[in-house]
Amino acid sequence: MTKGNDSVQVWDILVRIFHWTLAMAFLVAWLSAEELDTLHYWAGYTIAALVTFRVIWGVIGTHYARFNSFVFRWKTVKSYLKEFISLKPSHYVGHNPAGGLMVILLLISLAVVAFTGMAMIASDGLGPLAGSWFSQFSGEWIEDFHELLANFTLGLVVFHIAGVVVSSIIHKENLIRAMITGKKRPRRFR
Repeated sequence: MTKGNDSVQVWDILVRIFHWTLAMAFLVAWLSAEELDTLHYWAGYTIAALVTFRVIWGVIGTHYARFNSFVFRWKTVKSYLKEFISLKPSHYVGHNPAGGLMVILLLISLAVVAFTGMAMIASDGLGPLAGSWFSQFSGEWIEDFHELLANFTLGLVVFHIAGVVVSSIIHKENLIRAMITGKKRPRRFR
């Protein structure tokens, strides 16, 4: 354990840029849906590129960015959630088991939302999937599915923000500041 105001570098600059850029891109995509098609498409392309980057960085990135540092067995996630509900969860340097699960759920959900959006416009001859066999995915069903997934993703985002706020209170640390500075104060970390 370290004394004083020493801090540990947890989130590297690429993870932090990714996180806040993704948050902005999702907000822009959400707000521009059905109103500003070109802006909506570019926000979706940005999300797709960011998710692709994050998957790669999750394999080759810095220690706390790699999936193997925050993807836990389901048994560990359940145990952590029980601790969390009792307001006495274990503390982790990087993502805790619930946070790690949320990262994976958000990446998958965002990837599918971006893909269904690109498949949807491919039938109109637009986007990177135009002219491919994905062009056959047309009709109201894919638009409804895309919208359903976008709403599901928004729910995940709200749940993520709530988890960050509650975890910050329980652990007496500012996780939002940590995602800006990249640093956390050390404690009894796992």
